[in-house]
Amino acid sequence: NNYIKTSKYNIITFLPINLFEQFQEVANTYFLFLLILQLIPQISSLSWFTTMVPLVLVLTITAVKDATDDYFRHRSDNQVNNRQSQVLIGGVLQQEQWMNVHVGDIIKLENNQFVVADLLLLSTSEPHGLCYIETAELDGETNLKVRQANPVTSELGDTSKLALFDGEVICEPPNNKLDKFVGTLYWKENKYPLSNQNMLLRGCVLRNTEWCFGLVLFAGPDTKLMQNSGRTKFKRTSIDRLMNTLVLWIFGFLVCMGVILAIGNAIWEHEVGICFQIYLPWDEGVHSAFFSGFLSFWSYIIILNTVVPISLYVSVEVIRLGHSYFINWDKKMYCAKCQTPAEARTTTLNEELGQVEYIFSDKTGTLTQNIMVFSKCSVNGHSYGDIQDVLGHKVELGERPKPIDFSFNPLADPRFQFWDPSLLEAVTLGDPHVHEFFRLLSLCHTVMSEEESEGELYYKAQSPDEGALVTAARNFGFVFRSRTPKTITVHELGRAITYQLLAILDFNNIRKRMSVIGEVLGTDRGWAGGWQWGWGSGSGAGRAVLLGGTAIEDKLQQGVPETIAILTLANIKIWVLTGDKQETAVNIGYSCKMLTDDMTEVFVVTGHTVLEVREELRKAREKMMDGSRSMGNGFSYQEKLSSSKLTSVLEAIAGEYALVINGHSLAHALEADMEVEFLETACACKAVICCRVTPLQKAQVVELVKKYKKAVTLAIGDGANDVSMIKTAHIGVGISGQEGIQAVLASDYSFAQFKFLQRLLLVHGRWSYLRMCKFLCYFFYKNFAFTMVHFWFGFFCGFSAQTVYDQYFITLYNIVYTSLPVLAMGVFDQDVPEQRSMEYPKLYEPGQLNLLFNKREFFICIAQGIYTSVLMFFIPYGVFADATRADGAQLADYQSFAVTVATSLVIVVSVQIGLDTGFWTAINHFFIWGSLATYFAILFAMHSDGLFQMFPNQFRFVGNAQNTLAQPTVWLTIALTTVVCIMPVVAFRFLKLDLKPELSDTV
Repeated sequence: NNYIKTSKYNIITFLPINLFEQFQEVANTYFLFLLILQLIPQISSLSWFTTMVPLVLVLTITAVKDATDDYFRHRSDNQVNNRQSQVLIGGVLQQEQWMNVHVGDIIKLENNQFVVADLLLLSTSEPHGLCYIETAELDGETNLKVRQANPVTSELGDTSKLALFDGEVICEPPNNKLDKFVGTLYWKENKYPLSNQNMLLRGCVLRNTEWCFGLVLFAGPDTKLMQNSGRTKFKRTSIDRLMNTLVLWIFGFLVCMGVILAIGNAIWEHEVGICFQIYLPWDEGVHSAFFSGFLSFWSYIIILNTVVPISLYVSVEVIRLGHSYFINWDKKMYCAKCQTPAEARTTTLNEELGQVEYIFSDKTGTLTQNIMVFSKCSVNGHSYGDIQDVLGHKVELGERPKPIDFSFNPLADPRFQFWDPSLLEAVTLGDPHVHEFFRLLSLCHTVMSEEESEGELYYKAQSPDEGALVTAARNFGFVFRSRTPKTITVHELGRAITYQLLAILDFNNIRKRMSVIGEVLGTDRGWAGGWQWGWGSGSGAGRAVLLGGTAIEDKLQQGVPETIAILTLANIKIWVLTGDKQETAVNIGYSCKMLTDDMTEVFVVTGHTVLEVREELRKAREKMMDGSRSMGNGFSYQEKLSSSKLTSVLEAIAGEYALVINGHSLAHALEADMEVEFLETACACKAVICCRVTPLQKAQVVELVKKYKKAVTLAIGDGANDVSMIKTAHIGVGISGQEGIQAVLASDYSFAQFKFLQRLLLVHGRWSYLRMCKFLCYFFYKNFAFTMVHFWFGFFCGFSAQTVYDQYFITLYNIVYTSLPVLAMGVFDQDVPEQRSMEYPKLYEPGQLNLLFNKREFFICIAQGIYTSVLMFFIPYGVFADATRADGAQLADYQSFAVTVATSLVIVVSVQIGLDTGFWTAINHFFIWGSLATYFAILFAMHSDGLFQMFPNQFRFVGNAQNTLAQPTVWLTIALTTVVCIMPVVAFRFLKLDLKPELSDTV
């Protein structure tokens, strides 16, 4: 049947499948393992809930997020599956839901309806069995395409005839090739070949056709649309990969600590514990000091497990989600003209936006508007389009008079503007060359015409430039009115003439032109027309005549040159990969300031053979080296060549160079034995432009840079031909432009104009990277400070796996006391305001060099955490050794010590997050001071009489907080610990700011 399913779960399978997926995360499996250990009474020194509560919380949050996503997928599936369609059942048309349509059903479609399944077109309301479809959902193209029913079935127009249709179709199995179909129709003892021209694919929309009937060949998951919705490659950031490595290292460190303490336990039990057998007998089943050490190893693994924090992964997801919302809500990235906001279509890549080194951009529709304007033409050697004043000087744009008035032509397009009146005069005076020129423009194309009411024409063109040419001819009096598969009707200066089409040779990248051959109906006068990038050739009797040429202008998008200039200052290299020809690409390169006249040289590689391309690349490299040597930047040619890393040497050259390479040359340059040479040459250049490239070559270039440069890449495009490049790059950005939404659907981020890329990277990307790095540094610090206290305590409690803190404190430390302040910092922190981020692009460089969070920074955080834990344990230990209370009683007892250390810890990490926060908001204040207040509130509640009376076995610290925190000595100890832990950090930061400030500090 035609039921489709994009959701992953249903009510029964949700829990088992979701839990199975979640336990594939190493961290979750590790915590499940710990939970099982805690259920074994011989080794568990902590209650099971210390791990159970955080684990369940993490699994629940993730499950709720997955369930919400899947709920929306279910909703969208239901919406599609329950759409209504008309199915022919027993000779009568009946309303049926889409999901109940089966292979072999005959369906009736009406104008502007979506195609239900992959159908064989049987008959239509149009002559010759024609119908028009729009395929934007399939390939991103918004122009209309023609499909035609097989002549033998096109007569089956009414339901009674269709009810008797008993043909059999034998065809290819389901596949994902959108442009190919092979099959045969067997009917009335004859067989008829079927091709893609006879097919209507699911996802298309019927246009300009009143109705059509089709036979369902493929339904549901077998349709080409569903076969194409392949799984996208899951993208992970470099910080993700580093984090996984660090968690493994921490786990190794945890095992080492467990081993040290287990050995300590075995020795202590053997030397000292043996003497206490009467007072402290060994547990049942423990018969030797060695076995006691073995059990204490597992006990310490349980106690010290908080060095690998379970809440880390959830916190990271929450922060990324926050950053994604900031992108979605950014009014400065909202395009009012097309009412399109920026959209973060993934939440996993935000911090990588702050580390981009290479941008690969499409040209048409990405840098340019893809709105083509007919600006000039040349006919029979005479140029039209420039306006001259009385003295014959060219008039500039701002001083132009009003455009030509086309009101004499009732079929003119009111949006078309042209300023040179001499062209209209030539048409009016009957210049035969100009007439022939516009006649060809009105005939040589594949445009579709829609006429909603008399004289109101709408053109649907395969490409904007084709539309611009036909519209120009229309305004000058050669109006294309309608077409059938065999004819074209044109109104030439008010007179309707129908031409017969003999052949259309479509534009392709090999011929680089399209041609039309035909004749005027009712005469034997033949003609042929061809356009080569806007050059027309009309021919009489076999004799080719060059009629003229057209100049089509595709304007740059607003703000493109400025954006490229600023991104270049941020040390980001921009490569343009376009299917357009070299001249156009180079012109756009100059107009968007990628190429400038100040450049030392622009290398053009156009070789057709491997040897030619290699030679051209070699010469380019030599010239760069020579230029560099003549400018004398300090080391000789031999030294450079002997350098093992030629690339870095080439990148250090003086002078600015650019590289332009053609598609056929690029094919050779991307071969295995030459790709490194090509990459070295290209990376030494400031700008790279690849022209006439195929969608696959775009992806190969991105893959090449990813493979050898180990840099973060970003691809940006707007059409279906950019999808492979967008999916290959680390980050894919789609521009919602003139070419459908295919690129947007495949992208990670999308917006309406190229200029928003600057804000996405320099503001959102930079902040996301900064926040994530600060978050991770602090997170590892606070967890080591918290956990390592147990390690030092081990040496004073006979390595018995006794915990320093009350078990409720252990449970709540990461999920209540310290979680919200660090989340607030991770979501809201800024080092400089957004305006400064745009003014000083150099601020972007730390992200590219990965300076803010790497293995070195990680070890510094760990060292600070261990230093804090040493002071946190030994200062109270030293004070408590001799301290007495006001009434002369001994102050030191285990529970008072536990409360003192825990309170010191919460205060120290709160002060530390205050120091780390660079941008204070009301939320930061509320979370930091609120967390401290919550700690004291919960502490006094846990140690209250009421809870003890209800659960005497669970709350053993009765009255302790009230007693301990009433002692001035305890508060002095907490104050001393805080000052000694925090002062070195303050001093170090103050000196660093004074002696070696970073750029962000200066800004």
